Amino acid sequence: MSFLIVALAALFAAGLTLYSGFGLGTLLLPVFALFFPVEVAVGATAVVHGANNVFKVSLLGRFADRDTVLRFGLPAIVAAVFGAALLGWFSVREPLLTWSLGAWEAQITPLKLVMGALMFFFALFELLPRLRGIRFDRAHYLVGGLLSGFFGGLSGHQGALRSAFLVKTGMDTRTFVGTSSMIGLLVDAVRLATYFGLLLLAGNAVELPAEGWGLVVTGCLAAFAGVLLGKRYLEKITMDWVQTFTGVLLLAIAGLLGFGLI
Repeated sequence: MSFLIVALAALFAAGLTLYSGFGLGTLLLPVFALFFPVEVAVGATAVVHGANNVFKVSLLGRFADRDTVLRFGLPAIVAAVFGAALLGWFSVREPLLTWSLGAWEAQITPLKLVMGALMFFFALFELLPRLRGIRFDRAHYLVGGLLSGFFGGLSGHQGALRSAFLVKTGMDTRTFVGTSSMIGLLVDAVRLATYFGLLLLAGNAVELPAEGWGLVVTGCLAAFAGVLLGKRYLEKITMDWVQTFTGVLLLAIAGLLGFGLI
């Protein structure tokens, strides 16, 4: 049953988030947390997320806009290092509020509130008619890259802010997916390397139980299948649909962050 649950979650999440550019980690982490301790679930999710990014780039990276990858991605990479380094400081801060509902315990932290507010703000630009037509030109790439990279390194939610900017640039669906995938892979590689370096310096390690690798491999393979399924319908998906879907996901994640549920 555990393999079926992980497979269905990864398949569904990878297929949908191919278009939005974010959300796989957010949707998959609670599923892995059903079977692993939280710190191990984070590691398992990172493995699936990283493998899925590599797979997406191998399929769609050739459609990426190279100028956008450089002008948006390079600032994001630099900012991701600082965000990942700052994570250690935030990890020892006390939460503003802790609440529970049955067996579920949630913590509201300053970081989650800031991230939630940013995502809510950008969601309005995708869902409100007066704001939906606004486009970000290349002059905004520096700001967008710095914001998405910094918060990606700090909390892992780089894809949401990246998509909020890129979806406003006017590129077509295929270019958007390829560009977002390429930038996401670069930022993930840098932030994971930074995390690993910090763990080595601190003398800590998070190990995945041997029996858990079967679930991780299942998650990776199901995510690959989700990407292939999503790619099959890529030409039929319009950017209007992508904007709406992105806005709805941004609102959902903003709410979950604001209430300390993720």
